[in-house]
Amino acid sequence: MGHPRYIKPLNSFFLRILSILVISLSCSVASAQLFSKERLKNRENFDKQRWTFGFYMGLNSYDYKFDYNELVDDEIVVESSPGFNVGVLADLRLNEYLNLRFEPGVAFVRRDLTFTDDSFTTPAQSLREVSSTYVQLPLLLKVSTKRLNNWKPFVVGGFSYSHNLSSNEDNPDDNNAGQFRQKTGVLNYELGLGVDIYLPYFKFTPSLRGVFAINDELVRDVNPDSPYTGNVDSMLSRGIFLNFTFQ
Repeated sequence: MGHPRYIKPLNSFFLRILSILVISLSCSVASAQLFSKERLKNRENFDKQRWTFGFYMGLNSYDYKFDYNELVDDEIVVESSPGFNVGVLADLRLNEYLNLRFEPGVAFVRRDLTFTDDSFTTPAQSLREVSSTYVQLPLLLKVSTKRLNNWKPFVVGGFSYSHNLSSNEDNPDDNNAGQFRQKTGVLNYELGLGVDIYLPYFKFTPSLRGVFAINDELVRDVNPDSPYTGNVDSMLSRGIFLNFTFQ
């Protein structure tokens, strides 16, 4: 059984910026709505529809959580880069406070892995640039508060399947030939929060969501004692998404 030793945090600066954006926008809308005498509601009957549709776009930041068979110090260092995601959504109203959402989309992700084994002497040996294109299929339950004038906070959670088009899973070459391989199919759970903002002609929703892989994604090298994968018990993706949705 693996012993978790090194868990590389997501890019803290990027996360801080995303959190500030969502919190600032939510607070400004709340202040405007709660302390203004204006009570006119935009799109007053929008949420009474059985089905609604829309699209979203946004930014993401991914890293990996590595667990090791033996305790080590920073064996694999992960550097995250901002990515881009886009998709569509179908929303089914269950009642005033619950909605079931299907949000298929595509996420473009970049992570750099540095292997710190003492036997590596060149960047070609120690560095792997991992670019992933995920087709994502999330099924989520959205739990909302009561609408307050023209805004409505919510939390969302559920599960998703990610299909990695750049996995290299079936590539016969491994890290000895410079090829880092991942499994194509990944199951995830997702948790997030956001706020619906009702504008005169559409509903705008900024949201922040975490995506966490459930199954091990690493395809190991042929050599069981490989300095790249031999000591890895599991490798799990973790991502943070800032999405802007239009309905």
